[in-house]
Amino acid sequence: MRRRSVVVTLLVSLCLIVSLMGWTPAANAAGFSQEQKILLQSWRLVNQAYIDDSFNQQNWWQIRQDFLKRPLKTREDTYKAIDEMLATLDEPFTRLLRPQQYHNLQMSTAGELSGVGLQININPDTGKLEVVAPLVGSPAEDAGIAPRDRILFIDGVDTATLTLDEAAAKMRGPKGTKVSLTILPNGQQESQQRTVDLIRDRISLSSVYASLDQHGSIPIGYIRLTQFSANAAKEVSQAIKELEKQGAQAYIFDLRNNPGGLLQAGIEIARLWLDKGTIVYTVNRQGAFDSFAASGMSLTEDPLIVLVNEGTASASEILAGALQDNGRALLLGEKTFGKGLIQSLFELPDGAGLAITVAKYETPAHKDIHKAGIVPDQLIHEDPITYQQIGTEKDLQYQEALKLLTDNPVLADAG
Repeated sequence: MRRRSVVVTLLVSLCLIVSLMGWTPAANAAGFSQEQKILLQSWRLVNQAYIDDSFNQQNWWQIRQDFLKRPLKTREDTYKAIDEMLATLDEPFTRLLRPQQYHNLQMSTAGELSGVGLQININPDTGKLEVVAPLVGSPAEDAGIAPRDRILFIDGVDTATLTLDEAAAKMRGPKGTKVSLTILPNGQQESQQRTVDLIRDRISLSSVYASLDQHGSIPIGYIRLTQFSANAAKEVSQAIKELEKQGAQAYIFDLRNNPGGLLQAGIEIARLWLDKGTIVYTVNRQGAFDSFAASGMSLTEDPLIVLVNEGTASASEILAGALQDNGRALLLGEKTFGKGLIQSLFELPDGAGLAITVAKYETPAHKDIHKAGIVPDQLIHEDPITYQQIGTEKDLQYQEALKLLTDNPVLADAG
C-alpha cells in the first residue's frame, strides 16, 4: 500500500489514499459501449478493493449483470447507475466523485478552497448529515456552528436528498457569495433548529499556531494544529524547533476541532514526538495488518499533553491514539469523534474518481475507534468558546493542562 499510493484527504474528515490505478485493459473488452466500460471499471475497482468482501451480503457479480442491462445513453446516465450500484453497499464513504467533485478534492488538498469552512460527515448510524468540525477562523465557526450539529437544509434543499459530496459542493462557492444553512444543534429538539446565512470566504486548510506560555514556573510551548495537510508536518516541526530554542520545557499540543486530513501527515507528526513504537495499524478485508512505526528521530522528549474533543477526528485520532498508547502523552479533554475507516481514491479515465473504503485503522493497542472514539486520560468538559478565547484564561481545558504540567512536569515516558 505504501509503495503504490500517496495520501490525500477529502474535506469530510476521511483518511484517503490516492491510488495510481487507472483504466485497465480488461475494461476495454470488445462489445461494450464507452459508458458500459466506465461502469465496468467502477464495478471492478470495488470488487478488487472494497473492505467487505461480502459486498453487504449480496451477489456482487449479479449486481454487475443487472446494471449492465441499464440503457446508458449519456455520461450522466452512467454516473447515476454507478451511484445506485454503490448505494447497494449501504456505506456512505464509498462513492463516485464526478469530475468537478474530483477537481474540488484536488483544490482542497492544495489549500485552495473557498466556502464556509465546515468539515462534514454522514452519521453511519442515523444517515443524517452532521458537522465534524468548523475550521478555525471560518465563517462557520464565527456563526457558532459546532461539532455534531446536524445540517438539515442547504439553501432550502433537504440534505436527506443529497450525497455527502453534493452537500459539500453546495456549501462551496466564490468568495463573497451567500449560502443559507438550517442547523439543528447537537442534542436539541427539532423546534430549536436555526437558519444562518454565511458569506463564503477563502479557507486556509493548514494552520499551525505556536506560542510560549511563561506565566507559570516553567516555560510551556503551545502548538495548535487545525488541519492535516501536505505541509502540516513541516510546520509543526518548525514550531517545535523554535519553541525549543525559546526554552520550552513542556508542551501542549491542541488537536481540538481538528477534523483530520492527510493520513501521512498524521504519521509524520507522530514521528516528531515519538522515538520508538507503532503509530498505527491498518487492516484490510483479508484481516491482514500493515503498520507504520516511529523512526527514532523525535525532536523533543519534554512532557506532552494533547488536547482533544468531539471535533478531533480521523488523522487527529490516529495521532492522539499513537501518543496515548505509547505512553508519550497524556490526553485531556473530551471523547473524540470516532472515524476509523480508510478510503482509497481511484481515478477514472474521464476525470471522475471513486472513493472506496479499503481498510480500517487501529491504534497501537489495537483499539478500533470507529464510532467509539478515544477516551482521554483526563475528562474535562468545556462549553463552546470563541476562537479568540482558545489558549487563554477562558479556556478551561488549556488551563487544566497548564496546571498539570506545572504541578507535575513528568507526565509520560518520552516514547
